[in-house]
Amino acid sequence: MNSDYLYDNIIVKESEVHGKGIFTSLPIKKDQRILLIEGEEIDAAECIRRENEENNVYIFWKDDNSYIDASATEKIKYINHSCNCNCYIDEDESGNLILVASKDIEAGEELTIDYGYDEIYEECSCKSCDNKLESAA
Repeated sequence: MNSDYLYDNIIVKESEVHGKGIFTSLPIKKDQRILLIEGEEIDAAECIRRENEENNVYIFWKDDNSYIDASATEKIKYINHSCNCNCYIDEDESGNLILVASKDIEAGEELTIDYGYDEIYEECSCKSCDNKLESAA
């Protein structure tokens, strides 16, 4: 695993958000790279097939016709949604998807991203969810 990432300091455990989540065992500074998002690269048609036929919810959008299926990974597949997220997905210099801290994160804190699709806001468990209110209007 690339030493630019915090793989060994990210743990999977039960989450108050939903099921399992990923947590950091050390403080993380804003803009720090956390994890490389690895998995099988698939096209849009295969993404739709896996979502519909396999109920695969561990797929990350990369570009218009490229997705990363992270279902076989040990950690990143457990990242939960929050409208008040502390991480975001970006692309590194080599075109790989990476998880990056959007603010300073304390040790023990769950890492979350905004999934960014309308259906998630209908089931969002955030205590104060502006997106949920907007999607209900």
